[in-house]
Amino acid sequence: MSAKVSASIAARLLAWYDVNARSLPWRSPPGNPPPDPYRVWLSEVMLQQTTVAAVRPRFEAWVARWPTLARFAAASDEDVMAAWAGLGYYARARNLLKCARAVVADHGGRFPDTEAALRTLPGLGDYTAAAIAGIAFGRRAVVIDANVKRVVARLFADDGANIRTHADSITPDARAGDFAQAMMDLGSAICTSRAPKCLLCPLRADCAGFATGAPEAFPKKKAKTAKPTRHGTIFWLARGDDVLLVRRPDTGLLGGMRALPTGAWGDNDPALADAPAQADWQWLDGAIVHVFTHFRLICRLAAARVEAQEAGAGGEWWPVERLAEAGLPTLFAKAAERFRKG
Repeated sequence: MSAKVSASIAARLLAWYDVNARSLPWRSPPGNPPPDPYRVWLSEVMLQQTTVAAVRPRFEAWVARWPTLARFAAASDEDVMAAWAGLGYYARARNLLKCARAVVADHGGRFPDTEAALRTLPGLGDYTAAAIAGIAFGRRAVVIDANVKRVVARLFADDGANIRTHADSITPDARAGDFAQAMMDLGSAICTSRAPKCLLCPLRADCAGFATGAPEAFPKKKAKTAKPTRHGTIFWLARGDDVLLVRRPDTGLLGGMRALPTGAWGDNDPALADAPAQADWQWLDGAIVHVFTHFRLICRLAAARVEAQEAGAGGEWWPVERLAEAGLPTLFAKAAERFRKG
């Protein structure tokens, strides 16, 4: 693609974006000063494998509670993990806090403004560093998320092998941040995974995928592999109006989160061997099924009641009526609802 065509693509897309940009709480409208890097960073981490519709209310609640990077950096680990509940990949929440504290301690409370410097911060990979550099600081950066990948793959009829090279070739020096967000919006609203609205696309005239008559074929989809299934037990140990919660180990799946006690997750059928107390355990009918990134989990549910029992190391007795405040991960929130229904 010639430099002239590349420049024309960027100009047409930016003109489209000036009219059609989504109004999002972490963005600045086209032509306005760049948004707060804290908001850009937070939104990009929240949006990883999560929809805009799901993130918007969570983002607004987050910045209402912690409106600045400094306020967030001073938050407790416990409060942050609870606030993150339901957004998946709890390692992201831990890295958010590590990153915020590193920016405060090592950079005077201000995010560095280059990709190279941003990549040195905890939890910031190539994509997030490019997004912050381009959107928050106006640096020329090649920002590639799932929407951008799809747009570029179709524009160049690329099977996915040269996406970055092609994206680099059309990224302008000026308004690189707006260009990145324009590509995201085009992918979200027009160049959708299924049934793309090609007749409304400002780039249709130069789209090699459209010219093939089958733009949906790009990028080439990877064959899905079946996820293994694991089994486990979730325990509901009640004492009066309280239920036992435990803190999961800091490393590993759902690390550092409050949770209901569990047995090991593995290939074997659920058992009571890992129960948190000697008690008259009763199995509930049915099971909780939860799908993680790499496996499918099926958990049987066992309930018991004790009159007097110490919570033990890492445990705490939590009022059942206040379970919503515990910040339980989705798996355990589903289990708790099932236990309460009986």
